[in-house]
Amino acid sequence: MKKVVLAFSGGLDTSFCCIYLSKDLGLEVHSVIINTGGFSAEELQTVEKRAYELGVKSHTTIDETEDYYKDTIKYLIFGNVLKNATYPLSVSAERVTQATAIANYAKKIGATCVAHGSTGAGNDQVRFDMIFQTLIPGIEIITPIRDLKLSREAEIEYLNKHGVEYSAEKAKYSINKGLWGTSVGGAETLTSNQYLPESAWPTPITQDQPRQITIDFEKGEPVGLNGEKIGAVKVIQQLQELAQPYGIGRDIHVGDTIIGIKGRVGFEAAGPIILVKAHHMLEKHTLTKWQLSWKDQIAAFYGNYMHEGQMHDPVMRDIEAFLSSAQATVTGRVIVELHPHRFVIIGVESDHDLMNNKFGSYGEMNEGYTGDDVKGFSKIFGNQVGIWFKVNGQS
Repeated sequence: MKKVVLAFSGGLDTSFCCIYLSKDLGLEVHSVIINTGGFSAEELQTVEKRAYELGVKSHTTIDETEDYYKDTIKYLIFGNVLKNATYPLSVSAERVTQATAIANYAKKIGATCVAHGSTGAGNDQVRFDMIFQTLIPGIEIITPIRDLKLSREAEIEYLNKHGVEYSAEKAKYSINKGLWGTSVGGAETLTSNQYLPESAWPTPITQDQPRQITIDFEKGEPVGLNGEKIGAVKVIQQLQELAQPYGIGRDIHVGDTIIGIKGRVGFEAAGPIILVKAHHMLEKHTLTKWQLSWKDQIAAFYGNYMHEGQMHDPVMRDIEAFLSSAQATVTGRVIVELHPHRFVIIGVESDHDLMNNKFGSYGEMNEGYTGDDVKGFSKIFGNQVGIWFKVNGQS
């Protein structure tokens, strides 16, 4: 029998794929789940149990959480990347990591096919296909949900016919949880005028008292929380646990998909949103004007290209080198206050703070230059525009 590696999550689409690949196509199914920080040990055990109940030949769990941070999330923080000034690329970044790990696993076990449960209407199909075509060219890519144009109702009916219980209520909302946030899709996100109900959000709001926290950065990386140095991954995880019960970081992203249609997705990402904003504030204090300006432009391209699954283009390594270089002085502590549905960046403490009183206080006192210096500078700085007005008879 031909081996097929199935990207498996245990949800409706991949459960359908398990049965279809083995029963209808006669393939030997080897399911694999890539943990990018969104699963507990108990949840992974449940997914494994479900895979074997669905008849897979083997099931493997690959933990990519640390590599996900090092290879992807780190640069999203360096670039302060929020797509359309809103979305921290919670799913986009995760998919390129997962697709890469699945491709490597398929090579390892000598599979002749690889399968995923993407539909024909979203971004994931392009991300997975493109990365598989790049890293494992020649391997057949099978996409049952896309190719058969199946609705959720049709998938549930198929599973029930094969003795697998799956209710419509269970499939009402599509939840994808990872280290860099949780996405939520459902009937409301398919409209332009409805918001997700409270019951759809994975984390209920239970905190209402303000709380002040600190985040420590070293060369742009978050390494400490509330004075304890615990490493970047744990900072993200623990910050999420602290802030998400406030309802911080909930929003609906409206974006342009890779396939040319508009799409909406809900997300809760308190940790990522706070980290991006805290990091950006520290950069405002520690980087020069042109460092900030070029970072904004380059990082926007980086985020968009990652969103489109182009993580393996060499230009991404070039941009990462620039972003890393720009972080040399981005070290310090950021003070943040949490409130229901919002947070406030109180300020920063850094040895590299360029807002140093010995050089002057904005709007108050100049220490590093004289009034005459400013007069001369202003005359030269506006000289070209002044010439234009004189030449064109407007002054």
